[in-house]
Amino acid sequence: MNNANWFLLVGALLLAMGLITPVVKRLPITSAMIYLGVGILVGPMVLGLFHFNPLKQSALLEVLTEVAVLISLFAAGVKMPVPVTYGRWRTPVLLAFLAMTISVALVTVFAYYLLGLPLGAAILLGAIVAPTDPVLATDVQIRHPHDHDRLRFILTCEAGMNYGTAFPFVMLGLGLLGLHELGEFGLHWVLVDVLWATTAAIAIGVATGSAVAYLVVHLRRNGRDAGLLDDFLGLGLIGVVYGVSVLFSAWGFLAVFFAAVALRQTELRLAGGAADPPQQLQTDMPVVTHDSATTHHVSEASLVFKEHLERLSELVLILLIGGTLFMDSWSWGAVGFALFLFTIARPLSVFSSLPGSRTSWRIQGMAGWFGVRGIGSLYYLMYAIQHGLPENLALQLIQLTLVVVTLSIVVHGISVKPLMRHFWRRRG
Repeated sequence: MNNANWFLLVGALLLAMGLITPVVKRLPITSAMIYLGVGILVGPMVLGLFHFNPLKQSALLEVLTEVAVLISLFAAGVKMPVPVTYGRWRTPVLLAFLAMTISVALVTVFAYYLLGLPLGAAILLGAIVAPTDPVLATDVQIRHPHDHDRLRFILTCEAGMNYGTAFPFVMLGLGLLGLHELGEFGLHWVLVDVLWATTAAIAIGVATGSAVAYLVVHLRRNGRDAGLLDDFLGLGLIGVVYGVSVLFSAWGFLAVFFAAVALRQTELRLAGGAADPPQQLQTDMPVVTHDSATTHHVSEASLVFKEHLERLSELVLILLIGGTLFMDSWSWGAVGFALFLFTIARPLSVFSSLPGSRTSWRIQGMAGWFGVRGIGSLYYLMYAIQHGLPENLALQLIQLTLVVVTLSIVVHGISVKPLMRHFWRRRG
């Protein structure tokens, strides 16, 4: 396809989505399913008008997915409820750290014994597909900064954190393949890739997000806020935090999420925003509250722009995914692996990580099913390829990852609206 055809395709798809979105909202489908269907239609599976080769274009796809995930993580962070409390964050923290580890372990066993992958590649595959996605899971995530639904909060907060918690396993897999330094007895991996990179990321994110909030509030309290561009401030915060994190060998995704959380929390604290009602920590019912002085917060003012960028990146990347698939991509091994991940690994990791958390069984069940996989998995895969993953292993992991992401878009997309309606009807 030449440039003119690409402009025509993307422009027509944008126009169509702008016109049919009210209809799509009433149907048991998602926008990602439409983008995927169009990509498959024009891709090598049907019309063959274009083919996107992720192995040859891994550098481009790494940058595109990296930007998409960063924007989505920032948008997720600024929608976190205020204040941050242990009771509220305990469940998503357990999911992002403990459930993530269990899921990687289960995938590793499956890939090593049933798919025949080397141990390093099996761990790498687990790290690629274990994180839940903040880009494609919009139908089960917090919708705005005043949405205090517990299920949506748990899934959004987990997705915001687990891209940072998955990175150590990516490095472990690469290390076992001889592509990263692990140190004697794995000491370098434990001290640097796990402890330092995680704690430094959280510290960088919290410090930078709080500093920006203090600066903007100071300027506005002193009447010097005329002409401040909230969108630029938000994008600038993402860039600075991510750049500093990379320079200090910290996990940038985790840092950006916590920078957005700190920005939002600090702005509301300085503005005297009202905290959530005490009963919110014990109930699973949605409670909507409104804080004060929200109209001049960088976190909220820049959110709409970030969500538009997120939707545009979703369209382009899912379209490309459709254009990577061939008929022979659908092997029984790849499909069986995806079903294992959706029906065994994810639910088992969720249920086994939350005993004693006082999270209801119904919320655990919903969280166990809606472990949506998507753009972040593609980023980790491209990251590994760019760091020297051998071509034969790269082709195997590309096939497995693309099938997992494609089936996740379809099966989770079809089920999200009926299950969420049933969930709320039962609770109502």
